[in-house]
Amino acid sequence: MPADPERLPLNALRVFEAVATHLSFTAAAKELGVTTAAVSAQIKSLEADIGVPLFRRHTRAVALTQDGAELLPGVRRGLDELRRAVERLRRERVGGLLNLSVPSEFLQRWLLPRIGEFARRHPEIEVRFGPARAALDFERDDFHAAILYGSGQWSGLRAERLLDEWVFPVCSPALLARLGPIETLSDFSRYPLLHSRAEPWPDWLRRVGGDTTRTDVPPQPDDASATLAAVEQGKGVALARWSLVAADLSAGRLVRPMLPSVQQQSSWFLAAPPERFALPKVVRFRAWLLDCCREFPPPTGETLPVE
Repeated sequence: MPADPERLPLNALRVFEAVATHLSFTAAAKELGVTTAAVSAQIKSLEADIGVPLFRRHTRAVALTQDGAELLPGVRRGLDELRRAVERLRRERVGGLLNLSVPSEFLQRWLLPRIGEFARRHPEIEVRFGPARAALDFERDDFHAAILYGSGQWSGLRAERLLDEWVFPVCSPALLARLGPIETLSDFSRYPLLHSRAEPWPDWLRRVGGDTTRTDVPPQPDDASATLAAVEQGKGVALARWSLVAADLSAGRLVRPMLPSVQQQSSWFLAAPPERFALPKVVRFRAWLLDCCREFPPPTGETLPVE
């Protein structure tokens, strides 16, 4: 059967390059980890395939023919490009870009203050963040993984729980000093309530047994960062997720005027198509992220379980 002109005998070309480099069948065999007879057979097959002799064989030496010398530079360029392509793919699996979809409020208030440690541990991985989307398409958006807030059930994705979440009231220290402590739920009447679709007051008040009918402030857009910025400016008291305000509470930018916190049905998850969890760079990020989450304790004070 004649040789297929479209087929490149890649293994034979690799053997040819090794023999041409060493000008020795024996040395080439040693480099490739095969027998000298196997090297000789590959060269004979390549010469038959191309239709010209590539080496002049002498008793103790091997020399390139004119055709062999003309072929060698192209073979070397091709093999070098193949090696580089394979190495790029290997590096991409282990390092290179790690594209993550992360909600902006979680990114700004929880993840970014910690990500420097990951960069120090894994300088071979460059993390890039993209916005959260209502419907993630990992192929179209080129994300390797996502951090999502929800039930943990997303079609076609594997989800691993990172953090449970609690909600409680927060306000500025100045507002608390001016309006006085909140010792009972009725004390909330002194405070303007900042509403958010993400953390609605009626749910929290119903869980702690308070008045669920107050609607003195229109709902704000579903943007936790904007709501918390208004809280820091002393415009009122709002409900906040523990993960988003822990650093602000620790730094004294915000305070908790009343301690009961209510655990949420939703949690934070690392999610991706199942096969993405096997990527070495995702494996390394996941391990680091889980360590961070284990070091992040739940809020202090009375905690009410999820209903």
